[in-house]
Amino acid sequence: MKPSAILLLLVEIFLVQHVAVLSVQQDFDFFYFVQQWPGSHQDTVQGCSSKPGKIKSDFGIHGLWPNYVDGTYPTYCDSENPFNPTSISDIEKKLQKNWPVLDCPNNDGLKFWGHEWDKHGTCSESILDQEEYFEKALKLKKKIKLLHILHKQGIKPDGGFYSSYQIMKAIEDEIEVTPFISCNDDASGNSQLSKVYVCVDKFAKKFIKCPVLPKGSCSSSKIYFPRFGHIDTVETGDDAPDV
Repeated sequence: MKPSAILLLLVEIFLVQHVAVLSVQQDFDFFYFVQQWPGSHQDTVQGCSSKPGKIKSDFGIHGLWPNYVDGTYPTYCDSENPFNPTSISDIEKKLQKNWPVLDCPNNDGLKFWGHEWDKHGTCSESILDQEEYFEKALKLKKKIKLLHILHKQGIKPDGGFYSSYQIMKAIEDEIEVTPFISCNDDASGNSQLSKVYVCVDKFAKKFIKCPVLPKGSCSSSKIYFPRFGHIDTVETGDDAPDV
């Protein structure tokens, strides 16, 4: 085989591999933006119930997860681009406040954020680099202030019970798309509000109608909203950058 033919073959192989990698990174349809209530996590095996003061009494980000419309999702799409802590150094304080670590021990968040980037963020890196991935999550949280939204409808983390319809309707009225919630059980067997899922377009800019329900969606007429920390007033602002 002539050298020119060999070179052409190598180029073709490289292009095929490169396109395959990009297709994995780009091949998703939407994001789940997921926030979680710390009071429903503190009584689990991993929860840090002894240190609630270190965690803000507010819903915190759990993740921004690429998904397919068939209900499946990509993971660990690029092992050659692992989490780099310097990429989020400018926004680390905002992440500590808005994307807290709820599992024990409460660390500085780098392990948790690194896991989220490696598992989920790498599957969207053709659209969002590492810094953009985390900044987008902060901006989305600023757009959907869950505790404030629920408070306006009289739904409070006061140890009371609410229906899934009440919770979802309050959020839907505010953001104009239907959210979904997941629950876990406390030590008394109560089904308690754990996470809120909202679907977002693949550019992580706007809320959209969910193409598919997240697994484990909770539908109940009696959902416990546990207390956590001290909530005298509800914040209406945030220090995340504007969209």
